[in-house]
Amino acid sequence: MSRRPKAPKIVAELGRPETPEEAAARKAENSRLYRERKTVNNLVLSMLVVVGVVLVIFFAVPRAENTPNWQVDYVALSKDAEVAMGQKLLVPAMPPSWKANAAELRSSKTDAVTSWYIGFITPTNGYIGYEEAFGANPTWVKNLLKKLPPSGSRVIDGRTWTEYNNRSTEGAGNAAYALVTTAGNRTIVLYGTASNAEFEALATSISADLPRS
Repeated sequence: MSRRPKAPKIVAELGRPETPEEAAARKAENSRLYRERKTVNNLVLSMLVVVGVVLVIFFAVPRAENTPNWQVDYVALSKDAEVAMGQKLLVPAMPPSWKANAAELRSSKTDAVTSWYIGFITPTNGYIGYEEAFGANPTWVKNLLKKLPPSGSRVIDGRTWTEYNNRSTEGAGNAAYALVTTAGNRTIVLYGTASNAEFEALATSISADLPRS
């Protein structure tokens, strides 16, 4: 008994069996789509590999701490400055919450004045510049404070300081507030953006070491 030949499969979209040409076209289109999907998959896989390598490098390379180290040993550096200046310098004794971001000798060519400078970062992240000079002239102080005018005087721990309160002056910058005092041929200038209380704390710390004028 002979087997009856299999009827051609009806394609739902066509409602009839597809012709040999249509079958060939369908297979060619399926092959094209397969190759495209494979290419996209390979691209995604490659991108994932690259991202993985970048992440490995990112976490493997050591990085600096987010918080910068502002601490400069101004006490030790003051000893070298004393030798260079030939003068005994004051060394403010501030709590550990106070940091120094610089400590150096500075020379003013305009006034021929050399000063010992310490840059303090206060507990509230304010700034106070400390400058100590010998034989300084009024012009040096004026230039240091951007020629802004004094506003009065303050007595701190029994010592009188000339006060420069220019916080409301546009462009005052680090000369927004300042305290200036003299003892013999020594001039001390404190200037910056910190609070009045922090200025007072720094002035108090060096008051005992200053001879009474």
